Amino acid sequence: MKLFNRSNKKTQVSRQGTPFLKWRFAIVCGFILLGFFGLIARAAYIQVLEPGRLIQEGDARSLRVQLMPSARGIISDRNGEQLAVSVPVQAVFANPVEIFKHGGLSETNRWNALADVLDLDRAKLLKRLEKNKNRKFIYLARQVSPPMANYVQKLKLPGIGLRAESRRFYPSGEVSAQLIGFTGIDGHGLDGIEKTYDGWLTGEPGRRTVRKDRYGRVVENISQQSRQPGKPLELSIDQRIQAIAYRAAKEGVMDIPATSVSIAISDVRTGEILAMVNAPSFNPNDRNDRQPYKMRNRVITDTFEPGSTVKPFVVYTALKNGVVNEHTLINIPQSKHFRVGSKVITDVSRIEPLATVQRILQKSSNIGVSKLSLAMPVEDILDTYRKVGFDEPSGINLIGETTGHFPNRYRWSDIGRATLAYGYGISLTPIQLLHAYTTLGAYGIKRPLSILKTEKVVPGEQVLDPKIAKKILLMIESVTDKAGGGGWRAAIPGYRVGVKTGTAKKAIAGGYGNDYFSYTVGVAPISHPRLAIVVMVNEPKGDKFYGGAVAAPILSKVLGGALQILNVPPDADTLKIDK
Repeated sequence: MKLFNRSNKKTQVSRQGTPFLKWRFAIVCGFILLGFFGLIARAAYIQVLEPGRLIQEGDARSLRVQLMPSARGIISDRNGEQLAVSVPVQAVFANPVEIFKHGGLSETNRWNALADVLDLDRAKLLKRLEKNKNRKFIYLARQVSPPMANYVQKLKLPGIGLRAESRRFYPSGEVSAQLIGFTGIDGHGLDGIEKTYDGWLTGEPGRRTVRKDRYGRVVENISQQSRQPGKPLELSIDQRIQAIAYRAAKEGVMDIPATSVSIAISDVRTGEILAMVNAPSFNPNDRNDRQPYKMRNRVITDTFEPGSTVKPFVVYTALKNGVVNEHTLINIPQSKHFRVGSKVITDVSRIEPLATVQRILQKSSNIGVSKLSLAMPVEDILDTYRKVGFDEPSGINLIGETTGHFPNRYRWSDIGRATLAYGYGISLTPIQLLHAYTTLGAYGIKRPLSILKTEKVVPGEQVLDPKIAKKILLMIESVTDKAGGGGWRAAIPGYRVGVKTGTAKKAIAGGYGNDYFSYTVGVAPISHPRLAIVVMVNEPKGDKFYGGAVAAPILSKVLGGALQILNVPPDADTLKIDK
């Protein structure tokens, strides 16, 4: 009992404990209230003073913007024939996180089937998914055809999905490949018309904003912006003439044979380009066929010394300055050699001792035009060259166009003045040469060339005397006369055709090599000019390499077909030129 009583006393003492301290209680309550008011202040700051950040953080975790791709604009020729269209395809993508969350790559047969249909290496596909197992999106294949996409969908593999996109298709294939160009995997133009007018052809994709939960399910549609399709583009090209020109160019490469053949045709009344082709070409629908030497649009990129094709403009300058008239006789040495300083100028064809300027053009006499050039200031010839566009772009506004080399010297030697008259010392592109003859065919009215169909004819600028221009057209008509013209192979039955042939050696480091450029350029019909054409044969092989032998027959075939397609009336029975 004593022990029990003693224990009871101790318990009573412990229960009395330490006396209550008010100041300690006040401090604790103060801290609690301070924390409480701090939380209220923070909540007020977040909710009232800075709500945007909280909303932004929430939206970053739940809002998603889904792009709805728009179709690229259609490219068509002047008659509405489609040259480039967009077709719907699918992209196959993978979500590796989702894949490994649902069993990974255990079902080997189904994954092998996916690799086979996408033409992928089986082992590389599995290794790539394994390597990117922490990523949520990777492309497996782009621009997959609908049947392949349906097969992928039926495999029902976890983490494998499809995304709608479009692919560019070119119905004309290799016929217009260098001109139209092509697009990349993301639908933007990489070459030709596709690149030049990429901004016009590319539409604005639609945007759909949605809110998703943690499992990726759409729980709310926030907004939707409609897609804006790309604008259509109507070219000046006539695909019927384009096809004829390409077939002739392709045959020329094989039959001559030659490294390449380039052809361009324009409407002299409007400056519109009706055809522009190059052979060899490539299939723009096959990415494996895109080799650099095939892809180059040589009509606007390749430069060459124009040779005898500039002679009509030298004769024009001589007539304009009164140096000669159409009846003046010019002395031509029968030795076919004419010495200028230490150099000797040679004629290929034999010509009469006394020849008119028309006969000089018909026989393409280097000696004759050299004498004309030496009889007048070189600035006058350069001025005529400038007027017809030898020193500037053609106005076609295609990416990749070059402008050749236009001489700009303070002092000219006699031999420099002489060779300038028959096309050496200056370089042009085929499109520049076509521009000059388009101006000549329009009786001296210079208009920029256009690859787009024009609604209204550009008035143009009168840069040549129309009366003299008509005389020059009649003179180059004699070049197709079989009785003595060097370009008689360019003649077209039923039509009066004026042409000028040319041949020039290819320049190499330190001089000239053994390869040639051969070309023929012309206008038809002479009585009422409608078309101008240039044909350039690059590096013809074999014994025939003159422009009149290799390029003129191609011109005859293409120009004759174009005149018939356009229903241009034959004018072989007429004797004069329109006034």
